[in-house]
Amino acid sequence: MSSTDTRNESDRVLIFDTTLRDGEQSPGISLNRHEKLEIAQQLARLGVDVIEAGFPITSPGDFESVQAIAREVEGPVICGLARTSKQDIDAAWNAVRDSQRPRIHTFIATSDIHIERKLQTTREDVKGQVRAAVAQAREYTDDVEFSPEDGSRSDVEYMAEVIQIALQEGASTINVPDTVGYTMPGEYAAMFEQLYRLVPDLHRVVVSVHCHDDLGLAVANSLAGVQAGCRQVECAVNGIGERAGNASLEEIVMLLRTREPTMGLWTGVDSTEIARTSRLVSRLTGYQVQPNKAIVGRNAFAHEAGIHQDGVLKERRTYEIMDATTVGLRSNSIVLGKHSGRHALRKALQEMGYELDGQVLNTAFKRFKEIADRKKQLTAMDLEALVTDELRGEDVRGYVLDWFEVEASSRRPPHARVSVTLPEGGSAQGAFTGDGPIDAVFQAIDAATGVGAKLSDFQIGAVTEGQDALGEVSVVVEVGGTSGAGQGVSTDIIDAAARAYVRALSVAVARSRSGGAVGLPETAAG
Repeated sequence: MSSTDTRNESDRVLIFDTTLRDGEQSPGISLNRHEKLEIAQQLARLGVDVIEAGFPITSPGDFESVQAIAREVEGPVICGLARTSKQDIDAAWNAVRDSQRPRIHTFIATSDIHIERKLQTTREDVKGQVRAAVAQAREYTDDVEFSPEDGSRSDVEYMAEVIQIALQEGASTINVPDTVGYTMPGEYAAMFEQLYRLVPDLHRVVVSVHCHDDLGLAVANSLAGVQAGCRQVECAVNGIGERAGNASLEEIVMLLRTREPTMGLWTGVDSTEIARTSRLVSRLTGYQVQPNKAIVGRNAFAHEAGIHQDGVLKERRTYEIMDATTVGLRSNSIVLGKHSGRHALRKALQEMGYELDGQVLNTAFKRFKEIADRKKQLTAMDLEALVTDELRGEDVRGYVLDWFEVEASSRRPPHARVSVTLPEGGSAQGAFTGDGPIDAVFQAIDAATGVGAKLSDFQIGAVTEGQDALGEVSVVVEVGGTSGAGQGVSTDIIDAAARAYVRALSVAVARSRSGGAVGLPETAAG
């Protein structure tokens, strides 16, 4: 906050980002240490207040990722999640202890259904666990957060007793989550009003919200909590997370920014980094952003209706409540063609925020030329899809699609042949006759790799308009009970699908061979 800024610090809403913890628990997402660190560094540039870097006890890989973030990322508080067991809290502390601003976030369920059915214990035992856990965490750091899991379905008076114990032992942040996305804004606000009355000490600490989107109310419920006095929102980039996901970081931030004159609330986030952060998370997780997604979807600032277009041309504010540049979105005016050179491509990418050099630029330029031969003009959106696809390929270490051939007609089933470079070196070929050309290619890839994958999800969309539009395919596969996600971009939708499938297969196989996604002993807080 600048010296001339008159905004009240008490009106600041802290942004607690859980993309790397709750977000990574989304089916098919498995980020390695390098990828988590890259996202964490971008979150620091975005200006979030807290990064929940992971759940250190769950696996050696998660511990090492949290530790690397704690050691290398400066600015935000670096937080590790822990249940109330001594081992969990020790692991969380050892992972975050090298951060300039470490936090331990410990949790336990307080709803009767969780206590009786999941924990199979008693209310009194839960109280004892909270007392011991928060006290242990406080021996390591002054920054301790406590969450009564499934808070929105808990008996408020009992939950108030538990929160009071956590405060007595030194918790500095209390987060009351809507873990299963069940509550409604009025109910959530009333719950906090009651908690503030039952636990007066809540007024001297930060009170936090963590809402899931099972009924589509995560952002609305988070706002209700903030309006009831909470000053921390736990959210994730692109709204990723368990089941239907978390409250969307970009929606929370831009809601508070756009309506700041009305609500008087603000955040320290640099909103111009939102679009870049969204693209990075989408690329590394393989989770495609839906076109009509608020703030960061490609249609978020697009106008199709003639009346709307006319109004926007005359005065942008007639139909746009935000300026696209405030979230880091640039215009779609950049247009390149097949005669454009390497320098023109590099300059266009720089204008979009991508600094490419060396082999990565060479590879992107080669791909650009291949696509430019099939597409008259490449817009900024095309270039962004192309370059993120190439960067996505750099991130995946596994199988690589060399080539494919498909024979298809209405008179006989399609037949596909593929060649795939193997992770251990060399290549293998496979062939298959399938129900359709894409099915045939997928099955041929399975035959070449010797991996029997189950297709869990397949989505396809156009990056831009027109018959020569780039197609973007998102695929989730399952190998031996382990999921992997991948994306691919091309003017040929079969090519895009094949690229996405090979990448998803690489992720799933790598996870499976390393022990897979370590199942959490309990549902994590939120």
